[in-house]
Amino acid sequence: MSAAKVLPLAWADWCAEARLSACAVLGLAAVLAPLLVLFGLKYGLVATLTERLLADPRTRELLPVGSGRYDAAWFERLRARPETGFVVPRTRQIAATAELRPLPADAPAAAEDASAAEDALPTADTPARAATGSPASVRPLTVELIPSAAGDALLARWQLAAPEGTQLVLSQPAAEKLGLAPGARVEAVIVRTRAGREEGARVTLTLAGIAPLAAFDRDGAFVALDLLEAAEDWRDGFGVPRLEWPGEARPGKGRVYPGFRLYARTLEDVAPLRSALVAEGLEVVTQADAIDNVRRLARNLDLLFAAIAALGGSGYVAATAAASLATVERKRRELSLLRLLGLPTRGLLLFPLAQAACTAGFGLLLAFVLYFGASFGLNLLFATDTGEQLCRLLPQHAAIAVGATLTAVALAALVGGLRATRIEPSEGWREV
Repeated sequence: MSAAKVLPLAWADWCAEARLSACAVLGLAAVLAPLLVLFGLKYGLVATLTERLLADPRTRELLPVGSGRYDAAWFERLRARPETGFVVPRTRQIAATAELRPLPADAPAAAEDASAAEDALPTADTPARAATGSPASVRPLTVELIPSAAGDALLARWQLAAPEGTQLVLSQPAAEKLGLAPGARVEAVIVRTRAGREEGARVTLTLAGIAPLAAFDRDGAFVALDLLEAAEDWRDGFGVPRLEWPGEARPGKGRVYPGFRLYARTLEDVAPLRSALVAEGLEVVTQADAIDNVRRLARNLDLLFAAIAALGGSGYVAATAAASLATVERKRRELSLLRLLGLPTRGLLLFPLAQAACTAGFGLLLAFVLYFGASFGLNLLFATDTGEQLCRLLPQHAAIAVGATLTAVALAALVGGLRATRIEPSEGWREV
């Protein structure tokens, strides 16, 4: 008898003992299904937390403590670092505010009607708010001006384009208070006090988008950096010719900024970028603790899963090995007769391995059915609006589970197979 005939013989014998085979399949599924669910929960939880960190650019933000003096060359060096995702200078905080008031749809824009803008500018004897030309019934809103530029990580998270020129992106609280929607026009008034008198300049801006509360929860407006620079120059007593704000021209020396908005390219870049800034003597605040907490949780869950998998897997291998030995002993007469009929040693070794493969195949199928049912229920129970999945496995995880199961079952069955190879043909001859 050739070894090739062992496979159908092993399958027939496995089917003939359907109850014992079903118990073996259920035993494997009882061990494997909880491990799949546990690993799915571990991976889903860590992946969800990591995705939340990745999705929130504020976890990649580096906030400078205090003010400094940063020139254009310093920002160029910072942009050239591979860890830098986005950086834009900040002007002085005290100069980065403006009063906003909605404009009627038919109101002339300052850029379109220079004479109107010039007439509306307050004089030394006219308060700035009275010069806006907006209806007196509309109360202006003072907002914080936040510099932005192409590639702004915070706006990109919400699919908002960075404002350019005379565009602005309002925070949701500011837009609600002003009753504005994208496409609306607003008048921004920049107020300064000179020689004890209040003066102001205005510019008409177009609302390009609204940032949700999750992005910015205060009254704020994201604007282009050159508009912030213009507001700072105006408050410093200079004029801004391109906006037709009167006054002396600003000296041509290079501008120095007291701060910046900085985002690392990835979560892994936060620590090295912080180290580089600290090496320059800067003090910065990061979300490194939140990132470390997720990594620590991932490591701890890995250790917990490894311990549970090792205990469950070793117990199953031991039980399967014992069952394989018991099967060989129970079928010792039949196996010896097969040896007597000419079955080679490798055929006897293959017999329990083939039956173990049948058990593993059906056990894996049942385990995955149970896993998908449990994961569906858990994901449904803890469903979120963002579509996050608490319990999930990737295809490579399933492949690893199949490979590990087949290996464990084969090792357990190998114990019985080696025992079967010691059966002598004479044992069968004595039974004839």
